[in-house]
Amino acid sequence: MLNRIKLFFEQHLALSAPEDITEDKLQLATIVLFLEMMHMDDKVEEKEQAIILSLVQQNFSLNAEQAAFLIELAEQQRKQATDYFQFTSLINKEYSLEQKVRLIESLWKIAFIDGVLDMNEEYLVRKIADLLHVPHTAFIMAKNRVGPETGKV
Repeated sequence: MLNRIKLFFEQHLALSAPEDITEDKLQLATIVLFLEMMHMDDKVEEKEQAIILSLVQQNFSLNAEQAAFLIELAEQQRKQATDYFQFTSLINKEYSLEQKVRLIESLWKIAFIDGVLDMNEEYLVRKIADLLHVPHTAFIMAKNRVGPETGKV
């Protein structure tokens, strides 16, 4: 396992420019938030895992194997994390408001995928939106765009 992680970073970071390192960190920070959303209701379902894999592939233009590997790395970081600030501060520095709103939409998609919005899931999306300085109206509009009543889940 450690050899796979070391090999990944050697291949992807050794030849990369410094801004690419930031991109890798941003990807991991985003995925950690996705995974945290999946764990908020204390039930990890296949639908949630599938949508996270899909979101990672779509958002970062990765194949399934690359996405699965990044998800594995992000899960390790999620387990070691003591707060969300270490992830949201990095996202705040690099993402535009539009990118932040898309991230909030993705969190809503994960929250709604099982058909039940747990109060802890809603709390987490609100907390992340606050940490990312996403205006309340954008937070609500994102929820309405992906909520179960829209059929877009």
